[in-house]
Amino acid sequence: MTAQHELPSMQGKTCLVTGATAGISFVTARELARAGARVLIVARTPEKGTDTIRRIAQETGGESVEALSADLGSQADVRALAREVKGRTDRLDVLVNNAGVILLERRESLDGIETTFAVNHLAYFLLTNLLLDLLKASSPARIVNVASHAHRGGRINFSDLGGREHFSGWRAYQQSKLANVLFTRELAKALTGTGVTANAVHPGWVNSQIFREEGFQGWVMRKAAGLLAISPERGAETTLYLATSPAVQGESGGYYARRKPARISRAARDEAVARRLWQFSEDLTGLKIQTV
Repeated sequence: MTAQHELPSMQGKTCLVTGATAGISFVTARELARAGARVLIVARTPEKGTDTIRRIAQETGGESVEALSADLGSQADVRALAREVKGRTDRLDVLVNNAGVILLERRESLDGIETTFAVNHLAYFLLTNLLLDLLKASSPARIVNVASHAHRGGRINFSDLGGREHFSGWRAYQQSKLANVLFTRELAKALTGTGVTANAVHPGWVNSQIFREEGFQGWVMRKAAGLLAISPERGAETTLYLATSPAVQGESGGYYARRKPARISRAARDEAVARRLWQFSEDLTGLKIQTV
């Protein structure tokens, strides 16, 4: 982090960061730990979690990071993750939903759901809702959902959400990022008066391991990112701003880029689609809840 973006003290606060083994999420977890927070990170495997703890300890000199393991494409794993979080802590001040994928070929999760949508949206939706009681009990608390400007070209195709009839990796990614923004805005409305805020962020085009597809196209994506994309440190700045800054205390339902409110697409402002997506997500996760 640059000197002008040093974080306020996070002493006494507990944060949960998904996808924290690489890229902007690793930087987010590291800087929250550096600021004094107790940080719970989510990794796909115990080995990756252990390695991430070691790296953060080496870079910060702190020992306030704990690892949990989950495949966020598996709803059973997400539910087990939520139970483990509640078993480890009686408070949660910040939840950062960051884990994501871009897939060039169509794949399905263990639950039979197209993987991009399962990881990039449904994991956000399910984990957040399962942890809402803990977040409310820790009020004021913050939820930060990492989205993307890619949402601007997206639409929610309810008739073929999983791309069975026609699949495009980029379109699936755009749809999932639009879902992140719609979910954030609907969640913020549901949380009015609870002291828990929800905001979405565009981190920028970041050189990260989200471009991990094999084959020639994957190689091209990684090379382009290496040459043109910003660093994970720069990419994490707005996420960290929303997670910690007094300047946005109480602000909710926003979409931010470069630490400022940013424009969203017309589709992202469609309240009817947001409500339908919420109901659709409840059906896909088997989660029928009252959020307030």
